[in-house]
Amino acid sequence: MKIMPIFGTRPEGIKMAPLVKLLKEDPTFSCVFVNTAQHREMLDQVLELFDLTPDYDLNIMKEKQTPEGVTAQIITELSSILDKEKPDLVLVHGDTTTTFAGAYAAFLKKIPVGHVEAGLRTGDISSPFPEEANRQLVGRIASYHFSATEKNKENLIKEGIDPSSIAVVGNTVIDALLTTVDKPFTYSKELQPIIERGNKIILMTTHRRENLEQLTGIYTAINELMEKHDDIELVFPVHKNPAVRSQVEKGLKNNPRIHLVEPLDYETFAHLMKDSYFIISDSGGIQEEAPALGKPVLVARTNTERPEGVTAGTLKLVGTDASVIFKEADALLSDKETYQRMSEAKNPYGDGTSSQQIISFIKHQEKRS
Repeated sequence: MKIMPIFGTRPEGIKMAPLVKLLKEDPTFSCVFVNTAQHREMLDQVLELFDLTPDYDLNIMKEKQTPEGVTAQIITELSSILDKEKPDLVLVHGDTTTTFAGAYAAFLKKIPVGHVEAGLRTGDISSPFPEEANRQLVGRIASYHFSATEKNKENLIKEGIDPSSIAVVGNTVIDALLTTVDKPFTYSKELQPIIERGNKIILMTTHRRENLEQLTGIYTAINELMEKHDDIELVFPVHKNPAVRSQVEKGLKNNPRIHLVEPLDYETFAHLMKDSYFIISDSGGIQEEAPALGKPVLVARTNTERPEGVTAGTLKLVGTDASVIFKEADALLSDKETYQRMSEAKNPYGDGTSSQQIISFIKHQEKRS
C-alpha cells in the first residue's frame, strides 16, 4: 500500500514526523513524503531533528505569500506528483493551507484522504482564521478521520461523518514531545543562565491573526506581573510577523527579567516547556503538549477548539483582557493549590502511542477492502 503524507509547516512537521518515521519503517507500506515547505527554515529544523528527508519538496515559501497563492501553487504542483506516484491514501494534518490544498488536490484525483487531528471545532468559522474553515472543509473531503479525543469524534458525527471512518487515537504531538524531552539536552548560552538562576519561568507565545489588535492587554498583564513578583522571568520567542513584533516593542516594558528571543527550534522549545512554571499562549499545539509535561496553560483566546483541556483543568481560557490574565497568572504564582490543580490534571490528548494506532487502523481498513 502506497501512502503519501503531505505537510509543510512546523506544527504539521512536529506532529507528523513520528507517523512518517513509523510508516517508512513498516514493510507493509511504501511511504512517499511530500513537503510543501509552506514554512521553510522552521520546518527544516524539525525534519533534521527527526532525521526525515522528503521525497518531494515543493519549496513554495515566498515573502508576503497569501493563503490563496499558496493554495493555488500546492494544488497545481501536487497534481503532477499524484499522477506520477498514484498513492492509495494521502495523509494530511490539522488545519493549515497545506492541509486543505493537499486534501483537495487528492480529492480531485479521487484518491482517499486520511485526516490526522480531525474533528477540532470552535464553531466559529472565522476563529481561528482561516484554520477553522480549513479543518471543516477537509472533514468533508476525508475518507478516514483520526481524532485526538472522543469530543472530536462527536463533532464529526454531528456533521454526518460515518462513525466507522473515525478512530480516536490521541494526538501524535505527544508521541513527538515525549521522544524529544527524553533526550539529553544543553541550552544555548542565551538561555542557560536563565535556567540556572532558578526563578519561575513563564513561557509565552502570541501570534494569532485575530489577536493582533488585542495583544496590548496580554503585555500589560505581563508588565504588572513583573512588578509584583521578583522571582519570575518571562521567556518570549517572538514570532517573525512584523505586526506582532511591532506590538511587542510597544507593549512590553524594558525589564532584565523579560527575555525576547528569536523563534526557537522544536527541541529547545520542548525542553523549555518542560522547565517552565506555566505557559501563556494563543497557540493550538501548546494546549496539548504542555499538559503532558504537567504545565498549566493560560490560553490567550476567547475560544478554543480544544475544550477537553478546559474541562480536564489543564487549560484556562483567559482571552486578551489584561485584568483577567493578571488575575489568573497571579493565582498560579501565589496559590500552590491552584497551581497543583492545573499541573496535576490528566492530559486528555494521549499517551504517546497515537502514530501506531493510526497505522493499525489503516492496516485494518486495508484488510477489509
